Formats: sequence, structure tokens, C-alpha cells
Amino acid sequence: MGIHHKELVANKPVLWELAEEPEVVALPEVPASVLRRAFQHLSPSERDGALRQRLLPVAWLPNITLYADGGNENKIRSRTTRRKIVARISPKAFEAAVRRWLGPSLTEQACNGLKKSLPILSASRRFSYLQQIWAFMILIGSVMLGRLVPITYFLDAGCLILTVLFGCMVWLRLLAIGERAAPYHAKPETDDEALPVYSVLVPLFRETRVLGQLIGALHRLNYPPAKLDIKLILEESDTPMLKKVSAMRLPSNMEVIVVPASQPQTKPKALNYALSFARGELLTIYDAEDIPEPMQLRIAAATFAHFPKKVACLQAELAFYNPNENWLTRQFTLEYATLFTLVLPALSKNHLPLPLGGTSNHFRVDVLRRIGGWDPHNVTEDADIGIRLARQGFRAMSFDSITYEEANTQLRNWLEQRARWMKGFLQSWLVHMRRPVLLMHEVGFTGFLVVQAMLIGVVLSTALYPIFMGLTAWHFIRLILGAPQPSPIHIALQGGYLGFLILGACVMMLSGMMALSRKRYFGWWGTLVTMPIYWMLASVAAWMGFWQFIHAPFKWNKTRHGLTRFRRSPQ
Repeated sequence: MGIHHKELVANKPVLWELAEEPEVVALPEVPASVLRRAFQHLSPSERDGALRQRLLPVAWLPNITLYADGGNENKIRSRTTRRKIVARISPKAFEAAVRRWLGPSLTEQACNGLKKSLPILSASRRFSYLQQIWAFMILIGSVMLGRLVPITYFLDAGCLILTVLFGCMVWLRLLAIGERAAPYHAKPETDDEALPVYSVLVPLFRETRVLGQLIGALHRLNYPPAKLDIKLILEESDTPMLKKVSAMRLPSNMEVIVVPASQPQTKPKALNYALSFARGELLTIYDAEDIPEPMQLRIAAATFAHFPKKVACLQAELAFYNPNENWLTRQFTLEYATLFTLVLPALSKNHLPLPLGGTSNHFRVDVLRRIGGWDPHNVTEDADIGIRLARQGFRAMSFDSITYEEANTQLRNWLEQRARWMKGFLQSWLVHMRRPVLLMHEVGFTGFLVVQAMLIGVVLSTALYPIFMGLTAWHFIRLILGAPQPSPIHIALQGGYLGFLILGACVMMLSGMMALSRKRYFGWWGTLVTMPIYWMLASVAAWMGFWQFIHAPFKWNKTRHGLTRFRRSPQ
């Protein structure tokens, strides 16, 4: 095959021209100078196609565009694609060219795309100007009232606000108990021809301990290999991971995406960067320690096919493969069982906003791109994007499939993870409460209550739980010891607070018992009755989250995996 350089045709650089020679199997390699010019002349749509399909336009003729293949399967792709492939680019050369010529713009989009397109929904700023004004007015008003009324009035007001927020959480648990909803069940799609291309994004950072387990779990996914588009997302600074992955022989449908060093260094930033390369109609996210059920993608594809486009996201159940390792893993299992088998199915059934889990959420890719992807500045990007979907008229559902994870076995590791969650819930609440009236209009009054319960309700009730318990106990101890009697109204309020606290604890334990029953975990009475101790530990994490929100709002507390002594695969 002869190749000759030309100048310009139709305002596009024609880099190559085919000579009249018979086609041969071996395709010529693209020279570095031609590769540079091709990348520099890409239009936005051509850029998107090049990144997703690894097909780079290298020559523009009057009636045809000629492409170079940057993948690993030139023979197969030249027969199956409708595009005319005339040359090849080695995968390493293609990746190096992308990083050099497109890397800066892709990184900028990943870091600041949402901030520029929808700044009101970006957590890049902790407070909006209006929120700062309101906070200042509340502070000044509180100081002035503090000089006029007794301190007990302020304590009662604080307890009343906390009771309302805690009441939203109790209402949500009662809704879940009353609904007894189950995740949507669909039979997996068995016709390979009917299945769409499915992208799987796997962000990895310092995960050498569980890399082998992860690759094994991805290999076991029951999905046509040609329609499976797996992206292993690594950080440029993570040298041990880069070395370990480069030493592995990965299948052709697994591609390594290296995210250039940039701030913030968060999971959602890495996902945004990799989203530019995803070629699937559907997409899911797995974490490093995840072991999804092999049929999960087929079940999700069948579920999406059954529902209209408004159903833009599906959340699989998250469970643990080491639930009974110690007291902490049992409490963690109880918490996840309640959330994923009771609360989220009830929200799904009632078409309410679904704060997603951080993994095994499945998206329609066109919707995901339309809403701006993930917020790279939000450290609970999963909960945030679930609410953002609801605000823009889309629906998220829970569906009947399980992904197994590793429950935290060590307290410090658990505290760091939980502190990040609490910080992220606070970030998400501040973002979505910048215009509360608009939020209520978009998600409805009931949806508005769900947002309060699942975000600020969780944060404040967790943080203030021991303080609330201590103040209530102190008031009753003083009464027993013969302290001066407060007013009847004050006694009634304290009694009401205590009664509601007991009611709430009972509802929480009842929902936990129902969730354990659904998971067929019987005899966990010690776990149920010691839940208040777990809540105390969560309070410590909440205060850690508050502190990090002040001095390191975008810091991503890395959770260590591979610490369990248990086997790492489900039955």
C-alpha cells in the first residue's frame, strides 16, 4: 500500500492518499508527524469518536474519511466497522498522543466541567453568597437573642430542630418498613445480539492487594466480550499500580486509562476523565474490592430495556463477603442491609430521589453526559448525582442484583471512610440547598424531605446524638437529685425529646431486624442491641468530617482494602 502526502482538501488536511494497490492484511504504522497533525485537526465530534472507538481520522477526501486504528484488533475491526481503516497506531503511541495533545483539555473538563456548566450544582465552593449572608444573619441574631433570653431556650430550640431532622429519618424508616418493597427483578437478557455495548469503569488507587481478585471478578462477568468495554483507571502518581498493571496480560476489552496528575485528586475526577473514553450505551462503576454477580450486566441491560428513558440509573444491592468477621463488620452489614434492602427499594417504588451507593450504579451514558457527569469536588459524588438526576427529571431505581464488597475490619480505616461520607453529605446538602424553593419544586415536597433526611439529617443526628443523649440524661439526673423544678412546659419538652429518642431507636432497630431477616442473618441480637455504641463511633467520624470540611474540603480519605482474613469470593 503506497502512501503519499497531500496538502489541503475542503479545508481539512489530507494527510494520506491511497495508491491503487491491492489491499493487504498488514496495515502501515502512522508516522509521528502525521499523528500529531491528525490530533491537532480533530473537530469536537471527531475527538469524541477517536477517544471512544480508538479510530483516528487521518485523511479527509471529498466523499470519504480514512481512519487509523489505535486498538489491538485491526483485522476484526476492519471487517466489522463501517469506517475505512487504512493504517494502524500502536496502543502505546495512541495513548501517548492522547495524553500529549488532548490530555490538558480532558483534564480541565474532568476537573471543572460541572463547575463551568452548572456552577450552582458544583461543590467547588463550600457556600454560596446567599448562604454566607444567611449564616451571618443567623449568627448575629443568635448573639443578640442570647443577651435577652436564657440559654435553656437556645438548647430547647436546638433540640427541637434536631428532633425534626431525626423525625424525617424515622419517617423514612417507617416508610421502608411499611412498604416492604423489593428491588425490581428482571430476567437477564440472553440474546447476545440484543445487548448494548457496556462500559465498566474501575477507578484504582493504591489497590495492589486486591488487583488479582478484581481482575478475576471482571473475567467472570457473563457478557459478550466484544460488547464489554472495561476501563481500569489509574492515577499518574500511583507508580506501584502502574507497574503491577503493566506487568499483567490484560484481555483486549480491558483498557488502562492513566489520569494526569491534577487537583482535586478524587474518584469522581477520575471517572469524569475516563468517561470521555467510554464507548458503551450503558455504564457501571466497580470499586477495587468489588465482586459483582456474573449476570449483573445482563440483568441491568434487561431492566433498562423494560423501562423508558426517564429511568436513567439503576442501583444494585451492595453486600459484604466478610459480614461476620468482627463486631464492626456485623454493624456495617446491618447498616448496609437496611439501606439496600429496605430504604432504597422504598424510595425507588415511590419515585423519590435515590442517594446512590458509590459502586454498582448503572447509567444510561447519554443521560450521564447530559447532566455533566460527576462532581469532582464532591467526596460523596454518588449521593449527589442521584439527587441531581431527580432534579433534572430522571429516575433512579434499585434492581435485584448483588455486588459483594469487603466490610471494614479496622476502626481507624472505618472512621476515615465514614468521615469522608459525612463531609460529602454536608457538601451535597449545601449544594442542593442553595435554592431550596427550586429544589422543592423539582423533586416535590416528599422528595425534599428525603433530601433533608438522607443528607443533613444523617450528618446532624449522627454528630449530635451523644450530646443530645447527654443533655437529656443530665436534665433527668438533676430532677432526681432535687434540683430546682423547671417550668411544666420545659419538663414536657424534655419528656417529649426522650420519648421520641426512644421511639426513633426502636424504629431503627426494628428496621435493622427486618433487613437482617431478609438477608437471612439470624441470631444477631447482640449486634442489634449494641447499635447505640456504633452510633457513638459514627458521631466521632461526623466531627472528623466537620473538621475536614473546614480545612480540607476536597481531600479524599483513602479506604484501604484487602485487610480481611476471610475468603474474597461469594458462593
